[in-house]
Amino acid sequence: MPNQRIVFLDYLRVIACFMVVIVHACEFYYLNEDGIFFARPDDRIWVSIIDSALRESVPLFVMTSSFLLLPLTCSAGAFFKRRFVRILIPFLIWSIFYAIAPVLAGLVEGDIPARLTRLLYNFNGDSGHLWFIYMLIGVYLIMPIISPWLSQVSKRAEQAFLAVWFVTTFWGYLTPWLGDIWGVCFWNDFHALYYYSGYIGYVVLAHYIREHVDWSFRKSLAVSIPLIVIGYAVTAWLFYTRSIESTEPIHGEQSWCFCTFNVAMMTTGWFLLLKHIKYTGAWLYRPIQWISRMSYGIYLMHIFFLGLVYQWLAPMLSTPVAIFSVGTVTFIVCCLVCKVLSYIPGSKYIIG
Repeated sequence: MPNQRIVFLDYLRVIACFMVVIVHACEFYYLNEDGIFFARPDDRIWVSIIDSALRESVPLFVMTSSFLLLPLTCSAGAFFKRRFVRILIPFLIWSIFYAIAPVLAGLVEGDIPARLTRLLYNFNGDSGHLWFIYMLIGVYLIMPIISPWLSQVSKRAEQAFLAVWFVTTFWGYLTPWLGDIWGVCFWNDFHALYYYSGYIGYVVLAHYIREHVDWSFRKSLAVSIPLIVIGYAVTAWLFYTRSIESTEPIHGEQSWCFCTFNVAMMTTGWFLLLKHIKYTGAWLYRPIQWISRMSYGIYLMHIFFLGLVYQWLAPMLSTPVAIFSVGTVTFIVCCLVCKVLSYIPGSKYIIG
């Protein structure tokens, strides 16, 4: 049983990884060092349509790990050893690679010793996708703490936690209007519901769905479609309208943040739908299963190849076609590179 794979998680992990690559392919059309800034009106429309549809990618990754791991079936020490050996060593190797290789290749300017020193406390600006690993490490650190609670919590108590967490997903929308609320002030950043907020909500949500949601596909569809449609409409509309109204580059557009109510709605809807995937035909599931195992390596390396593929393909294509073409080719290249690296002894320390 411990080696038995949960089929839909393999599909979900591959889909979420592909979504992330497409999201980052969108960045060439709106993001520069000053923030969000569009060169053409058409790019604004296409980025709003495409990128907004994929904001659930990161939360789906978090829910995939949580669904599989919680509650823990081993000691905290054994859990940390297994997870962090798989996560930390490749993370350190790729962090060093991203600190050195772009400078040597002339792609960015910078002092290599300074870039390496920065790794002691954060990623370098041109490898921003590594933020996810820091967050994931934090999620793993909290898992042994909440695991005993999840082992004995009632359905009603878990629902109460998720209800309070959902309230916190409106926080970023409220503070620009109301200012500091619920105890926040210049000497206290931690509001009343702070400890219910953030990615821990997705951790608990995954466990709740695993333990308490066993719906038919028809019921899942009836619940998921409104969640996805409403969440997407809010995400795309808010981003598009704000990008038009703002005369300055936008930093950190709120509707795209992963712990907002609209993204949480899309994430929940897609997770409930994808949970019904059970197909194990070898022609499809065998490559899905392999890519799923390589997804961490694909995530770590995709930024390196994405820019090169963009320079090669994008000038020949319209914006929407370029976004999907650049993302798809990059994803395929990363799969092939992972395949080659997998033959190297100790490859798990490179690609996870």
